[in-house]
Amino acid sequence: MGWSWVGLGRAFPPPASTSLFVARVLRNVSLSLFFGRPKALLNVGEVEKPADPAAKQPPQREAAGTCGCNKSCNYLLPAMDGDTKTMTFLQEVVDILMAYIVESFDRETKVIDFHYPNELLQMNNWELQDEPATLDDILISCRATLKYAIKTAHPRYFNQLSTGLDMVGLAADWLTSTANTNMFTYEVAPVFVLLEYVSLKKMREIIGWQDGRGDGIFSPGGAISNMYAMLLARFKMFPEVKEKGMSSVPRLVAFTSEHSHFSIKKGAAALGIGTESVICIKVDESGKMIPADLERRIVEAKQKGFVPFFVSATAGTTVYGAFDPLIAISDVCKKYNVWMHVDGAWGGSLLMSRRHRWKLDGVDRANSVTWNPHKMMSVPLQCSALLVREEGLMQNCNQMHACYLFQQDKHYDLSYDTGDKALQCGRHVDIFKLWLMWRAKGTIGFEAQIDKCLELSEYLYNKIKDREGYEMVFDGKVCPHLTFTPHADNSSAAQPH
Repeated sequence: MGWSWVGLGRAFPPPASTSLFVARVLRNVSLSLFFGRPKALLNVGEVEKPADPAAKQPPQREAAGTCGCNKSCNYLLPAMDGDTKTMTFLQEVVDILMAYIVESFDRETKVIDFHYPNELLQMNNWELQDEPATLDDILISCRATLKYAIKTAHPRYFNQLSTGLDMVGLAADWLTSTANTNMFTYEVAPVFVLLEYVSLKKMREIIGWQDGRGDGIFSPGGAISNMYAMLLARFKMFPEVKEKGMSSVPRLVAFTSEHSHFSIKKGAAALGIGTESVICIKVDESGKMIPADLERRIVEAKQKGFVPFFVSATAGTTVYGAFDPLIAISDVCKKYNVWMHVDGAWGGSLLMSRRHRWKLDGVDRANSVTWNPHKMMSVPLQCSALLVREEGLMQNCNQMHACYLFQQDKHYDLSYDTGDKALQCGRHVDIFKLWLMWRAKGTIGFEAQIDKCLELSEYLYNKIKDREGYEMVFDGKVCPHLTFTPHADNSSAAQPH
């Protein structure tokens, strides 16, 4: 094609190469639906009859750009002779998406056409109906949905942890939906399973685990990845809990900082440990966990007869953007034989940067790490990885030996049947977006992206710091907090912003 990824996406307006790239991707995806399509299945004992050339009629082509879709989806593939109608319909959808993408990158457009919920419910017919809608109606619904959607790729969209729209990631998502498979066995997702294997290994190498050894899985989000870590920590200390439940183990307690993500308590609630068994550790003025307080609370818990089993350190809090001191926390965990988890859902991506990875010094000592490429690495939602240092632990913790899926007499290495180590049975293909973007950018491209993010954050910090009428209430360049005064003379009370 002759382009690199840097010519796509965040330019304003997006270059023509973006439109051409997206159009080519959709064309290839569409063609994969039509050519090489299997013929109608035969019943047992039937013989395929030769086609009658006289009876074969060429499909009637409709004018380009006009759907004429006054029929239902029953006329799309796999309907007989549905190729043309499907191609036309999907091209209409692509046109809608391309218009939305171009508009999303336009600074002069609105980020959102906002309406209150009760208003939006009345502005369009969102109800599900008994009768099928026409394809024209489906296209109208597509346009209406995007009309009222938040343009997360917009240059003036600043909500939590969204990172715009990557064109290669978008293309990967289209391909994943077209393949429409499950991640539980190699036999149904051979390429995707292998891509998950090589990607997780690469991520473990970047963490610093020798030769990328260990295990891991892609989960529906950072909260689930954190819960996986807590589940593994409990099983590691008390494997009998898998069969006998919480009544078979003593009172377990977990530890995390006062500024940690709420998912740690959610995980404790979901696993039956209870939110009161999550002990919050004090943070210093910069929002970092205080290791001395962690050790003090562990000693107190043991004196009460509780069993400390899990410590979650945070690499990039959602409060101050703080990175807990992982080396000191690791020393405490090792001293008291407690599982150390690093919640790097947000800040874990700094591991891609040689300039900034020092913020996670000591992450290689962790037993498990959560890392969300769908945050700072801009991979489309969802893409969250749980990396585990001990190989085989996930399998032993979660496997249930479902014989209809995980037969032992298959003709390939069964270690690639990853479904039994997951809590899910149906598991979405989240890996291809990350893998394809990594191929497009290279590790150095991701590094440049991360470095640029931090440069922009520091630029904003300096602009705010030097701006009259603003006051920094927390001196943090990664996640600045500020107040502003409406008047230059600072006569009015500061208001939070």
